[in-house]
Amino acid sequence: MADIKKDSELLAEIYRNAHYALESISDILPETEDGEMCEELKKMHDDYERISGRAAQIAKDEGLELKEPGPIKKAMMWGSIKMNTMKDGSREHIAEMMTQGTVMGITALARSMGDCGENCDPEIRKLAEELLKTEQDCEKRMKTYLN
Repeated sequence: MADIKKDSELLAEIYRNAHYALESISDILPETEDGEMCEELKKMHDDYERISGRAAQIAKDEGLELKEPGPIKKAMMWGSIKMNTMKDGSREHIAEMMTQGTVMGITALARSMGDCGENCDPEIRKLAEELLKTEQDCEKRMKTYLN
C-alpha cells in the first residue's frame, strides 16, 4: 500500500529538482555564447519543463500543493550563476557548473526515492525514475565538454 505522505514528498522533490534545473538553465543561457552549448541547454530545459509540468499535473490531480523555491533562494542561485559566469563564461566552466547541479539533483532525488521505497505510487515512481535518467543523461552530456 502506498504511503500518501511519502508519495507527496517524492513528488515535491521531483518538482523542486526540475524547477531548480529550469531556473539554473534560464539563468545560464543568456551568459552562454557557445552555440553548441546553447542548443544543449535548450534541450535540457525542454526535458526538465516536461517533467515539471507532469509533476504539477499529478499534484493537481491528487489535490496536492507544490511549493516553488522562494525568491531568496532564486536570487541566490541567480547571483551565484552571474558571478561564476562573469569570472569564466567558457563552455568548460558552464559544463562544470551544470554537472555540479545535476550531481546535487541526482543525490537529492535518489535519497527521496529511497525514502519512498517500493510502495510508492507507481506513477510518481515512474516520473522520479524518468527525472533521474534525465539528470544522469545531462551529467553525461555536460561531462563531454570538460577538458
